[in-house]
Amino acid sequence: MPVAGCLAGHGSAPDRCADEAAGETRRSARAASASLLGAAVNGLLGFLLVVVITRGYGASGSGAFFAAIGVVTVAAAICTLGAETGLIWLLPRRRTGVSGDAARLLPVALIPPLTVAGLVGGIGLLAAEPLADRLLGTATVDGAVLIALSCAAIPVVVAMTLLLAALRCVRPLRAYLTVQSVLFPLARPVLVGLAVLAGWGLVAGFAGWLVPAGLTLLLCLTLVTGPLGVGRGALLRPAPADWRTFWRFALPRSASAAMDAGAVWVGVLLTSVLAGPAEAGVFGAVGRYILAGQLAMQGLRVAVSPQLSRLLGQGRRATAATVHRQLTAWAVLLCWPVYLLLALHGAAFLAVFGADFAADGTVAMAVLAVAMLVNTGVGNVQSLLLMSGHSGLHLAATSAGLLVTVSLGLLMIPGHGATGAALAWAAGIVVENLIAYRTARVVVGQPLVDAPVLRAAGLVVLGVGGPALLGLLVSGRGPLGLAVAVGLPAAGCLGLLTLPRVRAGIGAALGQLRGREPAGPAVAPVPSKKGR
Repeated sequence: MPVAGCLAGHGSAPDRCADEAAGETRRSARAASASLLGAAVNGLLGFLLVVVITRGYGASGSGAFFAAIGVVTVAAAICTLGAETGLIWLLPRRRTGVSGDAARLLPVALIPPLTVAGLVGGIGLLAAEPLADRLLGTATVDGAVLIALSCAAIPVVVAMTLLLAALRCVRPLRAYLTVQSVLFPLARPVLVGLAVLAGWGLVAGFAGWLVPAGLTLLLCLTLVTGPLGVGRGALLRPAPADWRTFWRFALPRSASAAMDAGAVWVGVLLTSVLAGPAEAGVFGAVGRYILAGQLAMQGLRVAVSPQLSRLLGQGRRATAATVHRQLTAWAVLLCWPVYLLLALHGAAFLAVFGADFAADGTVAMAVLAVAMLVNTGVGNVQSLLLMSGHSGLHLAATSAGLLVTVSLGLLMIPGHGATGAALAWAAGIVVENLIAYRTARVVVGQPLVDAPVLRAAGLVVLGVGGPALLGLLVSGRGPLGLAVAVGLPAAGCLGLLTLPRVRAGIGAALGQLRGREPAGPAVAPVPSKKGR
């Protein structure tokens, strides 16, 4: 695969390519480590938010709260039209600054989604009462107000999502992580918690959930305009080719983005309609744990997506596959322990939300945790497809998964409630990821799983799965069993740290992470390929 970068300079081409590949993996490792820290903070704050909601409003009230969140989340994901991924794909291939052409993408990416969001939000406001009757039933007298607030917030959430994507590409990663992983998720439990403590009810609590989106929008707008040269002479008028290139990619992504972002909320809404708000509350709480386990994967995706776009745009598929395999091994090491513990000791985790959640959600938790082992094991294959420009293939995989989820949900939720919703979603997850993996393997033309990934999986199964099973057999599903499941691997890790070879390996890994943080601003443009 020699490319211009490997052929220029001194020394043999294979040596230069190897050096460049090593540099890219170091770059991805530094970005991933920072992003994982942000994901951990985001996950803790998201978990705190769910505790505040479930403890403050109970199973029925939290079901109505989650359903209202589902409305704005799914609607905003649909109205975004895939433009956030389009920005992450195309901005790294444009020049920033006053003399660059990156700023021309802002009108292309913002105008159509905001227009659609305004129309959808307006229609939702007019239909708030019948929507509330259908989705929330008699769960709350404030149902129509909740739905109206959700619809009014759709344009704000869409604009925030798009500007966050632009922020990731034009500023250093730390700026994005500060906004997206700390300030935004911190504001939500604080404001919702204040509403709960003041006894202001569901409407005030949901308003507290929405307000941080508006504040984040204003902050992102301030941070994005400078690097793009907006207001300092950068041209904002797009060329016709900008519209064609951007939306040829983004339109197929629009459907799959809605499916991706709304997967858990589709289950919440279906469960609310078919089995009642209480079951929806249980499923929403289970989903929070499952999605919290995915924060590491999301952090890795955020860290390297612009890098993958650049590498694939330059035709450096082998290097992109190397980065992907490295991060898949990281994902397995970070995510599989979480899902093995959730599968075998879900009752102890759900007890944090209350006894009703632990009693009704344990099986649902186990089913979804097993499905997420598959999701994590194949790595971020969706990012490979999208950053290679194949948004249509990603849409096909996502559509297949959603079809399975909805079809099985309609059959299983009425009789099995949250457990039926979990079985349906788990089946959809497995189908989508297996299709995406096979498709990405063909597109990239490189192995996506290697020996280090398999060794990581075996290590986690033995080192975490074994003690978790032992804790279940010896002490049951309560806190004591969970203590055994967590304590044995922790003690083993401390023991390994006494070995010189292990300490040397950790030192080498930390050495790889040293250096400057990967910059966000885009690199010089790369010739487009195959109609991109």
